[in-house]
Amino acid sequence: MANNDSTSDKVKGNVNKTKGEVKDQTGNLTNNKDLQREGKKDKAKGKVQEEVGKWKN
Repeated sequence: MANNDSTSDKVKGNVNKTKGEVKDQTGNLTNNKDLQREGKKDKAKGKVQEEVGKWKN
């Protein structure tokens, strides 16, 4: 069970990091500071989720 949880956290982390990168870059292109900030927040959340997944192994 723990292995599935850790895999799930890792996948969610990657999704959030990717989503955050897209938002961040879109914010850069459109000069939208709020979108950039949101993207950076999503990337940080994704990194934390990945680390949690690593610790669950």
